[in-house]
Amino acid sequence: MAQKTSYTTSRLSSQAEGQSLDKETESQRPLVKTNFILMAIAGAMIIIGFLLMTGASNDAGTFNADIFSARRVVVGPTIAFLGFIFMGVGIMYNPRSRRHGND
Repeated sequence: MAQKTSYTTSRLSSQAEGQSLDKETESQRPLVKTNFILMAIAGAMIIIGFLLMTGASNDAGTFNADIFSARRVVVGPTIAFLGFIFMGVGIMYNPRSRRHGND
């Protein structure tokens, strides 16, 4: 038991002295620049969809028929929903150069 512990300790100390951590190559990273660009576009779509759904009422005591407009009921939620779907696509997207890089 004592020999195993000393071997492990000496091995760790030699790694700390002589070797440094290597940088990850692009093929080793789970997400690359393209993924982050796609996720940023998806985030912008989600924000735009929610902004299209918002609307301020001038007077709280009166009825405003604008709350049932197509922009708030159809267009805004559709863009936000597509943004959420596109976010999943942006996370799972795998560029072609990485797909065949492990041959």
